[in-house]
Amino acid sequence: MPVHIRKAASLGFCTGVRRAIDIITEAAHERGSIETLGAIVHNRQVMQKLGKLGVTIVDDLALIRGEAVVISAHGASPAVSDTIKKRGLSAIDTTCAFVRRAQSAAKKLAADGFYVVVYGDVNHPEVKGILGWAKGQGLATLIASDLGQLPKIPRRVGLLSQTTQIPSDFNRFARDVLELAFAKDAEMRIIDTICHETRARQAETLSLAQSSELVLVIGGRSSANTKHLYELCAAIAETHLIETASEIDPAWLNGKDSIGITAGTSTDDETVGEVTARLAELTGAPCHID
Repeated sequence: MPVHIRKAASLGFCTGVRRAIDIITEAAHERGSIETLGAIVHNRQVMQKLGKLGVTIVDDLALIRGEAVVISAHGASPAVSDTIKKRGLSAIDTTCAFVRRAQSAAKKLAADGFYVVVYGDVNHPEVKGILGWAKGQGLATLIASDLGQLPKIPRRVGLLSQTTQIPSDFNRFARDVLELAFAKDAEMRIIDTICHETRARQAETLSLAQSSELVLVIGGRSSANTKHLYELCAAIAETHLIETASEIDPAWLNGKDSIGITAGTSTDDETVGEVTARLAELTGAPCHID
């Protein structure tokens, strides 16, 4: 019986990642080399390819040796931008448009007197940058009860999300915050800052998992959007998160007639192609790939 290998409708770089890579590639060609504050995207294979073009990652502005620095697609706080200016460096900004929208939302909420609550990973660079636009009037968390740990629950609360979160999870979080913080004279604003492309890819991946016995999610293990794709699929079918084709365990394929492939928004087409080819090779049977 032939093995059916089906790929998600949307694969490869999202618009924001493609734009960021195009910008940094052009900068590296023009300058010979360029430094980026943190990884431009959370994908080792992509960063290795950029490294061959002369792109170097630094984790602190104090380590910049050149005259320019790249701000990653995850964005940065105003404090980081101010430091870049004070050092006389040129900023090459590749911030994703959806991340910039979340930053603007945080800035406006804070200016309007709202305490900003970001649903997201406090240690993620995107979330750190968004919080920076709230000028210290906010927190990032994945647990609504953390708001109750403040000395006093703010009367005015503004909610937004890290751009790569799962919409249904953000909805549940918002309901929990509402129950916790909505009291007499309270006011709450909820702003949808989840990336449209991320939302669409999650929906496509969910559909893929529902019709697959095995799903391979391709992408960086430090990539937030890739991990969320894994979480969605793992709740429905046997799922494995891999970075390269070499990580495929042949034992996963035993007895599997339908295999789904999806990938994070910072996974390149070449890596997806290598995984597909490796699957076809390992099955040892005719494959129908679409």
